[in-house]
Amino acid sequence: MEIKKNRIGILGSGSWATAMIKMLTDNTVDKEVFWWVRKPEDIEYIKKYKHNPSYLSAVNIKIPNKHIYTAVRTVVEKSDIVVLNTPAAYLKDALKDLTVQDFEGKIVVSAIKGIIPEENQIVGEYLHDTYAIPLDHIVVIGGPCHAEEVSAEKLSYLTFGCSAIDIAERVAVLFGGRYIRTILSDDIWGIEYGAVLKNIYALAGGICHGLGYGDNFQSVLISNAIREMEYFVQAIAPKDRDIKASAYLGDLLVTAYSQFSRNRTFGNMIGKGYSVKSAQLEMNMVAEGYYASDCIQRIIGKYNLDMPICNMVYQILYNNSPAAKEVNTLAQKLT
Repeated sequence: MEIKKNRIGILGSGSWATAMIKMLTDNTVDKEVFWWVRKPEDIEYIKKYKHNPSYLSAVNIKIPNKHIYTAVRTVVEKSDIVVLNTPAAYLKDALKDLTVQDFEGKIVVSAIKGIIPEENQIVGEYLHDTYAIPLDHIVVIGGPCHAEEVSAEKLSYLTFGCSAIDIAERVAVLFGGRYIRTILSDDIWGIEYGAVLKNIYALAGGICHGLGYGDNFQSVLISNAIREMEYFVQAIAPKDRDIKASAYLGDLLVTAYSQFSRNRTFGNMIGKGYSVKSAQLEMNMVAEGYYASDCIQRIIGKYNLDMPICNMVYQILYNNSPAAKEVNTLAQKLT
């Protein structure tokens, strides 16, 4: 099948998806952009006022009204490059009506930083196994990059990972621009697993902050976290990679420290005594680290890995262990 040029679809309508719409429409490369928005009432609002009513409401939506749809299949059919940008826990539901044939010949891009809960798979692995998408047609996007700063046009960097660098480059050129710099990589597994883990580590940092631990402790926690991340990804997907690169360390730092980090915010609430349920109800966005903690714990058990920070978060979130007790135990192991 011949791939038509520069027809790109975004599946998802949250803050990161909205920021991607801005990146794509500000980019000067010739293209058509299509957008799947789940709620019909949101589409009507966007068409009328050119803003997303729920997320990044200051962003001006520049794509034509006729390019916004409530049907996932319509956006996939019209696009040669399909960008997945829903929470990982909701991806299966979003794609439930699609088949292997719907993705034939297409490049599929994951902008999701999470694990598919039931299958316990990162997104690239799930797409390959479920929809028979060749690995060299799967691209993953890594940070560090918060949607709020993209919407404000603050200089940001994105890493595009694919086993075929030319495919990664084809996607990257559609996003780059005045305030977006792009980096290419062939480490799709490391980028995806790193993105999952950094959300858990940001939760850990938030929990510690909520308990009253200071910056000195946080710096030790995060320096241990990057070593734990390297240990994990090397065990799961051995490769000559630089864990200090922005897709790994950079993404960890911004998620652990930024005011825009939903995972840090969620963890902070847990540290202050909120229950998981009450913290989820109070937040308007999904904290991927909550779901990821359970999934990663199962992988840790499968490979018999020693991951004390991940284990601490899991014990607090899923076994209802007191946060103060768990952090105190962890503190004895940090170096």
